[in-house]
Amino acid sequence: MEFHVKSGSPEKQRSACVVIGVFEPRKLSPVGEHLDQVSDGYISNILRRGDLEGKAGQVLLLHNVPNTLCDRVLLIGCGKEREFSETQYKRIISKAISTLNDTGSMEAVCFLSELNVKGRDTHWKVKHAVEATQSSLYTFDQLKSKTDTARRPLRKLVFNVTTRRDLTLGEQAICEGLAVSEGIKLAKDLANMPPNICHPTYLAEQAEKIASDFEKVTYSALEEADMIELGMGAFMAVAQGSEQPAKLIILEYKGGEEGESPVTLVGKGLTFDSGGISIKPSEAMDEMKYDMGGAASVFGAFLAVAKLDLPINLVMAVAAAENMPDGRACRPGDVVTSMSGQTIEILNTDAEGRLVLCDTLTYVEKFNPDVVIDVATLTGACVIALGAHASGLLSNHNPLAHDLLNAGETADDRAWRLPLWDEYQEQLNTNFADMANIGGRPAGTITAACFLSRYAKKYQWAHLDIAGTAWKGGKDKGATGRPVSMLTQYIIDRAQSKSAKES
Repeated sequence: MEFHVKSGSPEKQRSACVVIGVFEPRKLSPVGEHLDQVSDGYISNILRRGDLEGKAGQVLLLHNVPNTLCDRVLLIGCGKEREFSETQYKRIISKAISTLNDTGSMEAVCFLSELNVKGRDTHWKVKHAVEATQSSLYTFDQLKSKTDTARRPLRKLVFNVTTRRDLTLGEQAICEGLAVSEGIKLAKDLANMPPNICHPTYLAEQAEKIASDFEKVTYSALEEADMIELGMGAFMAVAQGSEQPAKLIILEYKGGEEGESPVTLVGKGLTFDSGGISIKPSEAMDEMKYDMGGAASVFGAFLAVAKLDLPINLVMAVAAAENMPDGRACRPGDVVTSMSGQTIEILNTDAEGRLVLCDTLTYVEKFNPDVVIDVATLTGACVIALGAHASGLLSNHNPLAHDLLNAGETADDRAWRLPLWDEYQEQLNTNFADMANIGGRPAGTITAACFLSRYAKKYQWAHLDIAGTAWKGGKDKGATGRPVSMLTQYIIDRAQSKSAKES
């Protein structure tokens, strides 16, 4: 898919299609009004007849509009103008793309990027239009013997900007949008891949491939023997029930100054989670291939940062394992010793994500990180608390939490902060070890983060629980690629802040 920006009048576009917005009730956007005047009221006459009200998602394809050079004009309903939001903007972009793809327009000039989105500039609108376009065209059909493809798919999209001064901003936005989109696609592909293919070794191979593609990226991995030698008893307690060998996968991107403390992203990579001895119900257990959604998202964010060649240092650490109920699997009641020396009573083997993460959080101390952000499909409690709209955020550092929340707002990939108060720590008390791996049903998302916080005392740390946002079930089943957008935006913001201070 090709993307470009230009500044021009709609009637002068020699294109298969020009895309224009219409607000409710039958109110043309400024560009639409201009095109209507040029066409001697052709469009407004059609709207007056009731062909399109302007409700969000409505479409009307016009052919041979008078006094224009384009083959078609696509009118897209945008809803009520005063309610037009970032989310609505992305939805109508997606609707426009699916319509263009279905109606044979192989290239188009989109004037939706000129619509007013409150508080958002040209860069934001073009960047998110690219992301919405790529997302709407995404399919996972690698494993199908026959694939459905559009007869004449959309291949080129031009976003129009108001003035020529915005062209440079637009080009930069396309670059960022494409990088984030590639990261999201990688995250979706990894998460959607079935667990018989996407196991820890497969994830390690994908990391090696990324390292081979970028000069500034290096790959390494800890094997099970290395983890045993380092005393990662919590990690190995999860891995020991599977025939698939666990791996702790490391990618390092060195785009900043030598010795500069890196941003470190830690991902939970349970390529399949049966629950272990505390086995899950069989219904929807196939969706437990998505339990590596945290790993997939940090893979995606890492790829986006490398493609953008940002001037920072970044470390990705993925705790990759499979949780299975083998005869060698850990049992409820087992006590294990983590790499930090702290002991854990495993009361529920289905609370395994925190066990692989805690040893990984200890391991990444070696990189002297500036901040550490772990991402995990950690608790069903987070789905109950926040649904599918916001990821859960908990942190031991207010500025880091604030920056992540702001990045989520900018990226339209939002999180909601939950408390990490000492009172919740008491729920992890046990008579037989330093802590239990679960704290009971109340505040399950918070007590899971409290558990992790005990391994993150030596640096600024944030935890993102994406159990509700990493994938969708039902007829739209599939990975969402979240929170690649938020993570990448956070790192872009850091890079820009650093550049501003240096200039």
